[in-house]
Amino acid sequence: MTSSHAPAAAAMVACLAAALCLSTGCSTYANRVAKVRNAFYQGNLPAAAKLVDESLAKGGGEADVLRLESAMIQLASGRPRDAEQSLRLVRDHFDHLDQTNVAESALAALTDDKRRAYAGEDYEKVLIRALLAVSSLMHDGTDAEAYSLQMIETQERIINGGSDRRGDNPKLKYQRVALAPYLRGVLREETHLDYDDAARSFASVVSWRPEFLAGKLDVERATHGRHSEPGHGVLYLFAFTGRGPFKEESAEVVSSASLLVAGEIISAVGKQTVPPNIAPVKVPRIRSRANPVQGVALSINGQTRGFTETLTDVSLMARQQCDALLTRTVARAVARRVVKMGIVYTGKEAAGLAKNDVANLAFDVAGIAWQATESADTRCWGLLPDKIQVLRLELPEGDHDVSLIPVSSSRHTIGPPARQRIRIDNGRNTYALAMFPGEKVVGQVLVSGGPARR
Repeated sequence: MTSSHAPAAAAMVACLAAALCLSTGCSTYANRVAKVRNAFYQGNLPAAAKLVDESLAKGGGEADVLRLESAMIQLASGRPRDAEQSLRLVRDHFDHLDQTNVAESALAALTDDKRRAYAGEDYEKVLIRALLAVSSLMHDGTDAEAYSLQMIETQERIINGGSDRRGDNPKLKYQRVALAPYLRGVLREETHLDYDDAARSFASVVSWRPEFLAGKLDVERATHGRHSEPGHGVLYLFAFTGRGPFKEESAEVVSSASLLVAGEIISAVGKQTVPPNIAPVKVPRIRSRANPVQGVALSINGQTRGFTETLTDVSLMARQQCDALLTRTVARAVARRVVKMGIVYTGKEAAGLAKNDVANLAFDVAGIAWQATESADTRCWGLLPDKIQVLRLELPEGDHDVSLIPVSSSRHTIGPPARQRIRIDNGRNTYALAMFPGEKVVGQVLVSGGPARR
């Protein structure tokens, strides 16, 4: 290396080293959140809450997803009001982050997507409103209908705003969340007046989720204007079953091969060489786990009265959205790699290097290392369920001792029952929530207004 090249080469390598340091910011996130999830699934909610609090105290770019995990822990622990506050905080922050941050985009181009403030996946933005509505129902219900309307508005805004400069809109493939109109229909029907609104909402449920067999019964009942028989009320059991979707790093082989070829062409015809694209292009992909809990049976006095049905398949929705946007995600990763190739190429030009100059080696080594530090952004809301299910059951007013029993697809019992006493009021709705990420319930069975006194 000549003396005239040394300062420029040293400066370039120093810049690359700084970029390498920046790209390691979220490397321990997956490990920390895995411990939280394991504690939650084992039913150790105090340990899960402590782990979240410790991670939040350290700061970093995963604060919002940790607050989402905290909300699920609070809800399972019987603290729906706290869960609602946590969810509102993240909802408002995600809405703010929807505005493009030019500085963050530039920094992400030099490192990877983990440098961006996490603004939530589209399915997470909708499900935040879903969990807000459920949390509200579990204490006073004041804002439940407003949250259900927000769900509908948010998913429409996301889908309608998905067009790129060419007019292509992959978000038109998104599955709409039937839970949104369902909750609105449930709340409208309870007024004993707004049956037309309830029937229209339930019709949307049938359109968006035709597999939900109870939907047709809901439409029929609301159309004829009957919430419940005199002296009866309605129990709505919401069951969160299975372990929800998570992100896993995936190497896009085709894109990596294309970049390798492109790099070789540039090196062959250009004035400078570029580092060989050895490191694969990494993007996040949505994965899901097998769900043994295909439903929850509700039993009263040893008699099974019904089974929950899936209203929202969370894992399927997340995978579909990931697949719909995969081309854009890969394109962003490829563009980032091209930017890095360009910086190395420009640095060699600025240093006045020739192709056969020994100083090329320093640039290429740093460039290869720069590529290798890229990793996919796997931040996500990890304690979501696999499925959100519901059962509507009309019962006589009074107190009822119920058992909630996890069942398989063939409706065989696969775990111990969770028991709760529930009060039914004449002409009113009562809401219950149980979380079955596996064969055993986690935390409490929540009941709106609290469980009936024994």
